[in-house]
Amino acid sequence: MTTNEELFARAKQVMPGGVSSPVRAFGAVGGTPRFAAKAKGAWITDATGRQYVDLVGSWGPMILGHAHPEVLSAIQRTVEASSSFGAPCLPELALAERIVSMVAPVDRVRFTSSGTEAVMTAVRLARGATGRDAIIKFAGCYHGHSDSLLAAAGSGVATLGLPDSPGVTKGTAADTIVLPYGDLTLVEETFAARGEQIAAVVTEAVPANMGVIPPPAGFNRGLREICNRYGAKLILDEVLTGFRVGPTGYLGAAALGEGWVPDLLTYGKVVGGGLPMSALAGGAELMDLLAPAGPVYQAGTLSGNPAAAAAGLATLENATADVYTHLDAVSTRLRGMIDQALTTAGVPHRINNWGNLFSVFFTETEVTDYDSAKTQDTAAFGRFFHTLLDEGVWMAPSAFEAWFVSDALGERELDVIASALPKAARAAAQG
Repeated sequence: MTTNEELFARAKQVMPGGVSSPVRAFGAVGGTPRFAAKAKGAWITDATGRQYVDLVGSWGPMILGHAHPEVLSAIQRTVEASSSFGAPCLPELALAERIVSMVAPVDRVRFTSSGTEAVMTAVRLARGATGRDAIIKFAGCYHGHSDSLLAAAGSGVATLGLPDSPGVTKGTAADTIVLPYGDLTLVEETFAARGEQIAAVVTEAVPANMGVIPPPAGFNRGLREICNRYGAKLILDEVLTGFRVGPTGYLGAAALGEGWVPDLLTYGKVVGGGLPMSALAGGAELMDLLAPAGPVYQAGTLSGNPAAAAAGLATLENATADVYTHLDAVSTRLRGMIDQALTTAGVPHRINNWGNLFSVFFTETEVTDYDSAKTQDTAAFGRFFHTLLDEGVWMAPSAFEAWFVSDALGERELDVIASALPKAARAAAQG
């Protein structure tokens, strides 16, 4: 039987680092990545036939579990007609109508193939609408790997210990203002000094790429108010939170109740049901500046792909109120189990959550921003990670990621995790 080590050696001969996305290479935790072969429900199987309880869910989209029958059926029906048209198609129309009907402030949706493209387009649109060049982002927030947003970008860069990426021009970097997350006073001061140059503020609705960091009370609303005063756009990145923390994401769970809306929203993960699909969404006046309705150009051969749209629509249709109740309940139980195991083993830790998204930080420090997230003991995390993996629990190979639960997690899966946690906690304590 072929081993994961043999597969990884082959992969490194034909792909940079042996992977298509850096965190997958296990660089932060050591060892050899597992090559996935199949998945069903809450279980994922590697190329050697070993099974694991999945707490990654393809990094978020699999809220219903893998290979959900309704999602599979929708994909199969669609690809029987074609896997791609390069033309307007019924599945993308149905998905766009579904999003508009679910999310009250949204009038228009533009589909892309990745979250990177969606946020990149949002920034271009904000610049086109305002005639300004500069944007504000926050250290530790990840908005994809486009040049202007890669500075201080959270999990991927932090996990690999890399500085801001080579290949990003000084001119591009100069247009990106990076501020510490949560400091509204500094945002005010920056706008007071450079407000006429700033096109937009872009922020994760709930940062989850430096670990989950709940926004300070009033922070997101404060960004809205500052942008209003200076004529800048507010881009709310809901690639991770959208349709995961509730049927209308952070927007419905928090922003609308506070009486504000962003100018633009970006979606990914759940919106494609596990296939490459993301979206930019917003009000008609701003969104209609996109070509062909307006002058701001964006295009993509596979944008609005019918199979991805069908998967996303089936996921949203089956993500019922009962599903979200179950996600929240399972997340709460898991956090309690992890806290008990680490406390018993004497491992310093913090667990942050926003809804069913959560992160475990191996530190005594309260984690409120990128700097405090980086105080954690990543070696302890590595020991914890590898022990869980050896015990049959599949989780993100990075101390700077969220944990993802699915509706498929039941008592059998929770028992596996509960059995593995004490051993993993003891391993974490052995530094």
